[in-house]
Amino acid sequence: MSQTKKIKTALISVFHKDGLNEILAMLAKDGVKFLSTGGTRAFIEEAGYACEAVEDLTGYPSILGGRVKTLHPKVFGGILGRRDNSGDVETMTELAIPEIDLVIVDLYPFEQTVASGASHADIIEKIDIGGISLIRAAAKNFSDVAIVASKAQYPLLRGFLDEHGAATTLEERCLLAREAFAVSSGYDSAIFGYMCTVTPEAPGALRLAIDGERSLRYGENPHQQAAFYGDLDAMFDRLHGKEISYNNLLDIDSAVALIDEFGTEPTVAILKHNNACGLATRDTLAQAWADALAGDPVSAFGGVIIANAVIDAVTAAEINKIFFEVIIAPGFTDDAMAILTQKKNRIILRRKPCDVAPKTVRTILNGILCQQRDTKVETAEDLKVVSGELTDAKVADMLFANKIVKHSKSNAIVLARDGQLIASGVGQTSRVDALRHAIEKARSFGFDLKGATMASDAFFPFADCVEIAHEAGVDSVIQPGGSIRDTDSVDFCCEHGMTMVMTGFRHFRH
Repeated sequence: MSQTKKIKTALISVFHKDGLNEILAMLAKDGVKFLSTGGTRAFIEEAGYACEAVEDLTGYPSILGGRVKTLHPKVFGGILGRRDNSGDVETMTELAIPEIDLVIVDLYPFEQTVASGASHADIIEKIDIGGISLIRAAAKNFSDVAIVASKAQYPLLRGFLDEHGAATTLEERCLLAREAFAVSSGYDSAIFGYMCTVTPEAPGALRLAIDGERSLRYGENPHQQAAFYGDLDAMFDRLHGKEISYNNLLDIDSAVALIDEFGTEPTVAILKHNNACGLATRDTLAQAWADALAGDPVSAFGGVIIANAVIDAVTAAEINKIFFEVIIAPGFTDDAMAILTQKKNRIILRRKPCDVAPKTVRTILNGILCQQRDTKVETAEDLKVVSGELTDAKVADMLFANKIVKHSKSNAIVLARDGQLIASGVGQTSRVDALRHAIEKARSFGFDLKGATMASDAFFPFADCVEIAHEAGVDSVIQPGGSIRDTDSVDFCCEHGMTMVMTGFRHFRH
């Protein structure tokens, strides 16, 4: 055991007291002296242990309404003093500064206070000063001092104390210091994030701090290492199946974003490589599944399925006839679960109410791109008619198709009719190629495109797309507009009896 240090004195200052009793008992058993202040000191004494007040050590009371308690040279000298430095030891002896070997801190709950909708003044008061300073000091001097920076690290400390009593090795202190800096950096990032919301100027920096690493089997390909950072358990209950993979997560993210556009009418979507290959809205979930699958039964193999309603046994029995990786829904009946769990590796996820991040980020070159999430959902009021006339049925088809194309890789074209995705062309280098691909797919699965609606994620630079669509039987078009040659497409639609609307909102997705 390398460079083991006995714990003789522990400074404890925590907001949450749960979980502390067991640690106090383990430390007291080995004669560790406790040092604390305020509510933590009262808790320790009520538990039956002697505890010296920080105020008695420093000779100063807690002041400014509790804003200043531990900020004193006799506290920080005891933490930062280097035990192997003769100058430090001499100074500590001269000034009667006691060595502090263990610091246990649990910070004011800043993020929870923000999330609760508290006032600005209350939020500011929950910015911990003394605690964060104790963490940084103890973590810096990990050669001599052990730091526990959060109640989440109590199990780690209990394991060390279980193994060798009130002592820590250098390796253990280094590990605790690493975790402590993760806590302090995350805490400061949360404060920075909040301050960005109360100042009008754009911040000159981006700070991301996400707890919870989930190691993945591999990344996009088997030779790449990967991990997910976040709290999947807040979004899903994994009811069955193997561990979720990197590619699964990409599809799951796309699936959740897509299905949330469709409200409460029974809807099923099937996704492959982040794009919808089948989607339908119907009176029943079973029929929605059947019509979603009909859109592209070939691509559905090995895909991700998501529904916006509880999956029943009838629907599950039909879904169970094909191979798929993941199924997601707000719930599953017992009979449905009995059917779907017949394949041991099939991932079954039950959604929970949970907000997604308001911004998206991705690494590029030597930096990061950050943008607001595309939350625009077009309504009938957004549709500017530039050719033909609208009916309620056409409005419904246009908005339906537009939701799908918004979540398809650009360049993208979607063909839809009567609440069903007929076909799509996605990820093409030209819009014409995307359209031709969609038409070919639709015909290969036996769809007649007469009366279908075409949605485009961006404007048409020429009239070629509406010409090809008209020839295939499409009679209505929804697109953002904005090309300097919009009139070419509009004139063609007017001359050939096609209805066209423009929304004014582009939905590129790269």
